[in-house]
Amino acid sequence: MSPRPFTLIENQWIRLADGTRLAARIWMPDNAEADPVPAVFEFLPYRKRDGTSPRDDSTYPAFAAAGIAGVRVDIRGSGESDGIIDGEYTELELANACELIAWIAAQPWSNGSVGMMGISWGGFNCLQVAALNPPALKAVISIASTVDRYNDDIHYKNGCHLSAQLSWAATMLAYQSRSPDPALVGERWREMWLERLEGEPFFMEEWLEHQRRDGFWKHGSICEDFGGFKIPALVIAGWADGYRSTPLKAVEGLGDKARALIGPWVHKYPHFAFPKPRADFLGEAIGWWNRWLRDEPNGVEALPQVRAYILDGMRPAPRREFDPGRWIAKDRWTSPEMLEFGIDVHGRLAEGPAATSGAECDIHLRSPLDTGTASGEWFTLKPDVEMAIDQRGDDAGSLCFETAPLDDAHEFLGQPTLSLQLSCTDDWANLCARIVDVHPDGTATRVSFGVLNLAHRDGNGDPKPMPDGKVEVTVLLDACGYRFRPGHRIRLSLSTAYWPMVLPAPGDPGVTIDTATVRLGLPKLGAHDAIEMKQPDNPNPLPVYVQHSPGETQRQVLRDLSRNATSYAIYEDTGLSERPGTGLSTRQVRDEVWSISLDDPTSMTGTSIWTCDMAREGWSVRTVSTATIACTATHWVIAASVVAFEGEQEVFRKLFDRTVARDFM
Repeated sequence: MSPRPFTLIENQWIRLADGTRLAARIWMPDNAEADPVPAVFEFLPYRKRDGTSPRDDSTYPAFAAAGIAGVRVDIRGSGESDGIIDGEYTELELANACELIAWIAAQPWSNGSVGMMGISWGGFNCLQVAALNPPALKAVISIASTVDRYNDDIHYKNGCHLSAQLSWAATMLAYQSRSPDPALVGERWREMWLERLEGEPFFMEEWLEHQRRDGFWKHGSICEDFGGFKIPALVIAGWADGYRSTPLKAVEGLGDKARALIGPWVHKYPHFAFPKPRADFLGEAIGWWNRWLRDEPNGVEALPQVRAYILDGMRPAPRREFDPGRWIAKDRWTSPEMLEFGIDVHGRLAEGPAATSGAECDIHLRSPLDTGTASGEWFTLKPDVEMAIDQRGDDAGSLCFETAPLDDAHEFLGQPTLSLQLSCTDDWANLCARIVDVHPDGTATRVSFGVLNLAHRDGNGDPKPMPDGKVEVTVLLDACGYRFRPGHRIRLSLSTAYWPMVLPAPGDPGVTIDTATVRLGLPKLGAHDAIEMKQPDNPNPLPVYVQHSPGETQRQVLRDLSRNATSYAIYEDTGLSERPGTGLSTRQVRDEVWSISLDDPTSMTGTSIWTCDMAREGWSVRTVSTATIACTATHWVIAASVVAFEGEQEVFRKLFDRTVARDFM
């Protein structure tokens, strides 16, 4: 079928029932009113005009050429949309999404069927909206998302406080403080901007009020009621990203309504993600939409329930362009058989139960507080040192058990589990477990990791202090798809710190582990089919913008031996770029520093500063957003500020300041 001509509507206003005017960018197949088409809807706070426009332009034209309209809408208070954002995935946001779906379905160019799609925020809210069952929504594609907002997002992980919570709060403060484009909204731009600056929240204030898995996090977590989810969902993620476990959790919970696709990728769409190999996302998506939005009998419902890329001995590096491996498929996903490991009489990790004759083998572990600087980001946007690097440095501060060199290859797919007995003299401490591939030359590749706040050992809703004596704990590690080659070794690394990814507990007592009780289960790949995944037709689908100044990325660890302290610094500058046809140039700079003294966990601090510039001839604005976190033994101390400039003139300043009691965290 020849491509269908289409028209790009750069900005269309959609007025909600409450009078709020939202801004949409629409790719409309020609002659749609005479020949109605389905539509794909995406609802984000990331600015369609100058934020997501490169990836939108790599995706929606292909949909429109296939006769599928694309409707990309800015959430209220974002981009050119009116109003003020009120948080993440709020009832108002989800209600607005349902109203927009009904609006799309009622348009004269619509065939009445709508799909919803997105990555990250858009991947989250499309699952949450689908769980509300708006009548016109027929299918979703969710990328890099979660079914459990408490345990699989940037906030908390099994009761551990993630540093990404501050980083993301600073990011959202920066995004929401940016001006609408006067070229689209006209003279109202300044009024809208000042209203936005005055009213935007500092999201971390609300997140810190909910340190347990309470109703705040259950809202929007579709795992609370998988049975109420009625429509087909294609759920996609990458092994290099923090959301790697979601596709398997989705098929486990949703059954035949879900299909999982997991590649080697960072937090990007599969048709332009790294590390390669990529996947033909556009072809996959068009087939999905055609089946569920226009009832085309194309066999999509017969896709294997799980398709995954099994990584094969890849090496950590400053940049990973391509990860070796192979694609496999499982027609039906079932709980994998576990290959069990214990600690043998020589202190090695070995297949089978521990061989210690039941004797206690207690080892006290107290990792340096800066163990974890090789962990990378929780979620990754670039295939560089945002990903985990060589683990030998972190393993030096960890309790490690490893196998003898493997005689045969071992292949795994699923979530590893670790159980052991330990004791702790404080009310709580953090425990991190990592599965590491040790290459013959000693290079150490992280395969999977999991963390646990020991006060959350029996659940995240009602944490309890550690008792006297030993208790058994279980750590569920993140999903992995991995082949350990012959001659390589499997290492289990345990640490009581994973900084700066995980913020420390207020005390640093360490833990005493009974190694005779260690049970590691690695999920066998089991029966599968070898498959080929089509590569994208266009190897470079992202548009090229005018680059007025180059970007720069730095990531550094500084160990100050005289002060016995470590700092971890991130500097990212997008450079100044101009989207062709708009005359609008933008630049964002993230300058973030974490620090900790190795003799005091309460010395931990983090500061994230975002500087955002927007300019065209005769007009410029800048915002500087700063967010900080520190702690005492009993409280989290957070602060933030936003300063805005029109030209060189400061036009707005706002401060946030909050102290929140630590709740077993």
